Amino acid sequence: MHGYTSDKDAYLKRLRRIEGQVRGIENMVEQDVYCIDVLTQIAAVTKALQAVSIGLVEDHLSHCVVDAARQSPEAGQAKVTEAAQAIARLVRS
Repeated sequence: MHGYTSDKDAYLKRLRRIEGQVRGIENMVEQDVYCIDVLTQIAAVTKALQAVSIGLVEDHLSHCVVDAARQSPEAGQAKVTEAAQAIARLVRS
């Protein structure tokens, strides 16, 4: 079981909403909407994806990392390292 399993429906709902926003941006570009308006919508999608990412990180830490740490210090450290690398990728993006 993954850390986000209990919130899976909420994540899927949010991701579908984001998908709709992206399709809206595509339509804006097709319709030659003003650049700043398109950029505003891109910023909104980026913020929404960041919110999903933060939720997934929190779920991972509170479930996957904690469970691994209960198994052994080594397993816990491996999950912490994995989480740190994922956070680093998010920060760089």
